[in-house]
Amino acid sequence: MSLKYKRILLKLSGESLMGKQGFGIDPSMLHHYAEQIRAIREEGVEIAVVIGGGNIFRGLQAKDAGIERVQGDYMGMLATVMNGMALQSALEQLGVYTRLVTAIKMEQIAEPYIRRKAIRHLEKGRVVIFSAGTGSPYFTTDSAAALRANEISADVILKGTRVDGIYTADPEKDPSAKKFDKIQFSRVISLGLNVMDMTAFTLCQENNLPIIVFDINDNQNLMRIIKGESVGTLVEG
Repeated sequence: MSLKYKRILLKLSGESLMGKQGFGIDPSMLHHYAEQIRAIREEGVEIAVVIGGGNIFRGLQAKDAGIERVQGDYMGMLATVMNGMALQSALEQLGVYTRLVTAIKMEQIAEPYIRRKAIRHLEKGRVVIFSAGTGSPYFTTDSAAALRANEISADVILKGTRVDGIYTADPEKDPSAKKFDKIQFSRVISLGLNVMDMTAFTLCQENNLPIIVFDINDNQNLMRIIKGESVGTLVEG
């Protein structure tokens, strides 16, 4: 099969792992994502994954709990490691070879991030799960996704969300919102659309790295995207 994208970075939110629960990891959602990743890996796609930690802890919540911002951000990074471990386990139960890589050293459970080593894992067909964000406070997992995608020379960032693309307004709140099939980076900024945080978005814009925002809950979408079908919203240019 002809693949449009040979090497991708898949960005998943931690909240998406909650499913219909209010907290933690819904096993059915974990299996849902693992099955989709396995399917496109079998087609020969090289896959890196960045997953958030919002289902366990968000650094921005820390202030409300009386926790200092930097400390809270590190706690959020640890939450992404927990999600990465869960996704690794789910993938390996399906027979998918994986490597969990962390920006903060914790040798007992994950490899430290070394760019060349991570690329070699991808070349060998292993799914690489990047965890612990960038390893520094004040940066989101969106920023980590943009940074790692550029470092590994990914063809595209695929951002899985609950909605089927980018709209003029939040379609869950405004039924008159219009969907974009394609949109330029500059227009996203001028319209103030919330695709990724500005640090991540600017990094992609400066390096001409396209972003596709799509509905991850449709289990056919990942396969359709790597085949070159128009799914979700493409941000480029």
